[in-house]
Amino acid sequence: MKYISIIVFFFTITANAQNTLSYKVGDIAPKAKLSQISWMEGHWQGEAFGGITEEIWSPPLGGSMMFSFKLVADGKVQFYELGHIRQVDESLVFELKHFNSDLKGWEEKDEVQSFKLIKIADNRFYFDGFTFEKINTNEINIYGLIHQENGGNEEVVFNYKKAQL
Repeated sequence: MKYISIIVFFFTITANAQNTLSYKVGDIAPKAKLSQISWMEGHWQGEAFGGITEEIWSPPLGGSMMFSFKLVADGKVQFYELGHIRQVDESLVFELKHFNSDLKGWEEKDEVQSFKLIKIADNRFYFDGFTFEKINTNEINIYGLIHQENGGNEEVVFNYKKAQL
């Protein structure tokens, strides 16, 4: 499936990124609380990879904010992600797993993709390879790095608007 090779950005970091940062060994995660990023809560929709993207974020509860992601292209689900931002000690970590449309996992059973918080600045939370940006109460951006089939890397912005239910 072409989307599997496109979405390998969860594993790759590039020096040319404009909106994302890379974790460096020895970096100390800044102090943060889930309440600081609770603006992610809600049902968000956008467009990427030739289809409709959707993310649903729960409010903070039990030390985490859970999310689901779905890409629909050509009228079919291409893949899902499930994960959370959770409180770890005095900071936050972004963690996720990928699933095909039939819910068969990409990662091994006990494997989780984990991205440490690197920096908080104004309306942005910088995790290793991802940035969550609040534009306003009805719009957010999530920046991520994508590994291209030719070996290069590209930073992609997922622009989301609050879903009109």
